[in-house]
Amino acid sequence: MKVDLDAYDRDGFLVLRDFLPSADCDALQARAAELVAGFDPGPARTVFSTRDQGHARDAYFLGSGGAVGFFFEEAAAGQPVAVALNKIGHALHDLDPVFDRISRQSRLAGLAAAVGLQQPLLLQSMYLFKQPHIGGEVGWHQDATYLYTRPSSVTGFWIALDDADRDNGCLMVLPGGHRGTLRKRFRRAVAGMVLDTLDETSWPAITPVALEAPRGTLVVLHGLLPHASAANRSARPRHAYALHLIDGRAEYAADNWLQRPHLPLRGFS
Repeated sequence: MKVDLDAYDRDGFLVLRDFLPSADCDALQARAAELVAGFDPGPARTVFSTRDQGHARDAYFLGSGGAVGFFFEEAAAGQPVAVALNKIGHALHDLDPVFDRISRQSRLAGLAAAVGLQQPLLLQSMYLFKQPHIGGEVGWHQDATYLYTRPSSVTGFWIALDDADRDNGCLMVLPGGHRGTLRKRFRRAVAGMVLDTLDETSWPAITPVALEAPRGTLVVLHGLLPHASAANRSARPRHAYALHLIDGRAEYAADNWLQRPHLPLRGFS
């Protein structure tokens, strides 16, 4: 696959329009709707928030690295499940046949190789809802904070399943910010999950760029690139599918939040 590696090295991201065919976007959305329809949350709902990380104290969240978990928006109290979910994660690509098929297609394998992953392993997958009116903000962060390897290798593939724009919370990035250091590290500790500050340096003084992405667009994100998304206050959804990969040559930290003791990591085969 031909990609602009110079742009990726310079900016820390790539925007590949018309990457995923409409039929695959339809299949992911239809399968997510089926999963939601079959989900009974019972009396307890695990809320996902990047604002306070309260979900990190929840055993349901901590066990979702090797499962298919359902997580709710903070602002969704009393709402029906179908319009209240923040995301489904984190092993859809291994445990659901539709997500497995689309996640392991040859074009994605070629893209992983093109951006330098010599032994790509599919680590984490998320179906992101960004619900109309209540879809929460995701603050500035680096993916390597949460999926840490030595050396850093995590790479994000983010696919727009709806048109994503400024009004409904498209991705925002700081171009070139991946050339800085890792600022924080989210890890398991004896007392629970902790967020260590590794470098107190502020984000670089770079004007944020909004990555407006029509349906089917794939965005590649370097693991050290600062990125975020605004809340969705529009009447339109902003569904997306995110897949995070690491290089099998790197050491995956034993204290990362995401652990899969009963589900070995696989590549594209």
